[in-house]
Amino acid sequence: MRRHRNVKIVATLGPASETYETIKALHEAGADVFRLNMSHGTHDSIREKHEIIRKLEADLDSPIAILADLQGPKLRVGEFANGEEELVEGASFRMDLDDKLGTVDRVNLPHPEIFQALESGAALLVNDGKIRLKVKSCGPDFADTEVITGGTISDRKGVNVPDVVLPLAALTDKDREDLEFACSLGVDWLALSFVQRPRDVIEASALVRDRAAIMVKIEKPAAVTDFDAILEEVDGIMVARGDLGVELPVQNVPPLQKRMVRKCRAAAKPVIVATQMLESMIESPMPTRAEVSDVATAIYEGADAIMLSAESAAGDYPVEAVTTMDNVAREVESDPTYREVIEASRRAERMSVADGIVAAAREIAETTDIKVICCFTQSGTTALLTARERPRVPIIGMTNMRDTARRLALTWGVNCVMTPQLTRFKMAVVNAAKAARNLGYAEENDQIVVTAGVPFNVPGTTNILRVAPCEESLIYSSDPE
Repeated sequence: MRRHRNVKIVATLGPASETYETIKALHEAGADVFRLNMSHGTHDSIREKHEIIRKLEADLDSPIAILADLQGPKLRVGEFANGEEELVEGASFRMDLDDKLGTVDRVNLPHPEIFQALESGAALLVNDGKIRLKVKSCGPDFADTEVITGGTISDRKGVNVPDVVLPLAALTDKDREDLEFACSLGVDWLALSFVQRPRDVIEASALVRDRAAIMVKIEKPAAVTDFDAILEEVDGIMVARGDLGVELPVQNVPPLQKRMVRKCRAAAKPVIVATQMLESMIESPMPTRAEVSDVATAIYEGADAIMLSAESAAGDYPVEAVTTMDNVAREVESDPTYREVIEASRRAERMSVADGIVAAAREIAETTDIKVICCFTQSGTTALLTARERPRVPIIGMTNMRDTARRLALTWGVNCVMTPQLTRFKMAVVNAAKAARNLGYAEENDQIVVTAGVPFNVPGTTNILRVAPCEESLIYSSDPE
């Protein structure tokens, strides 16, 4: 399905979007990737949504990516005798391992790992940071704190510990079960929560065993500190601004977002900007002006994808939310300033023959009357490198690997077309010309750029670039000699 924009849209599925009709409407409105949130729903309900997406993919003959998002450790306080208490600024409050019901003076925090890592002066944030506590003294089973920002604390509210690296693995027992289940289904991307260090990714990679591409959600200050090392280990990044904005000062998040997007682009790895993008559309058919500006900013920065969470999963207007994102993206990308920003942030990467080929393809396309760049790719790397260049002309990813086509649905500007397995470059050119014509990117008298690797069907061998006329798809009706 041809899109009239380059940035991709990720839509989370949930109670508001679990039928074939609604998921189809979301895809037709602009959703390129569907996110399955493993924090909610049973394995049976996740399987049903997966089957619907694959049926829709077959019906529309359009590669669709599925992203399974693992829950990660959830740190929560225990329960209160009265259900809730009001904490007053300046008051003392204790958290401990005692499983008695909480009072206005203390509550159970059933996570000994937190007490092991805490230090005097560290912050404890409760209920998405609405309550802020400062540790005065602590031990292996308690933390005495001062209430810095008061408010209502109630049963099972979440706790964030931004100032220390916690001795917790990113994968819980539930995550390990969910990971195996998602991989057995055949999801294309697996998102990891609560990552603090590269070894969290390495552990998950050993379990995934190349059955899915791995994405890390950047939501912990420790992950920001170790971002470069984490980026080397993953296939993609999600800037999870919700948790990041809780654990860091909110004013730090926009510049961090910008830097992470640029680093991902330089590494030719897809990056999603997520959380609270059109949150008002959970209940309203129209977004706020600030939300539209936020979506536009992520697009101007060059993000590969922008994501809807509750807006499409549980909101009253899921299709309208996707349509709004699509409209904003198309408007932004038609703005001359967009090209100025994108091209000013381009970094020259000349480390391999493939880097040189894709850079040359972009330069030729932009200095001559070329309509589209067609790149043949086995593993997806050539398409990723081409997308890194952010060319002014469309990109068609040509592959005979269904898994590759699906994963590339997340990548900026790449429209994937399935091809038969080829053995000669001439037939690659013919297939590329046909795809360009069929998708409406070029006509018979137009020219296209084709990149490929010889020998064929070997990952990492991109070494050929050719400018070809689209009429070659008409010249050869069968395999040429």
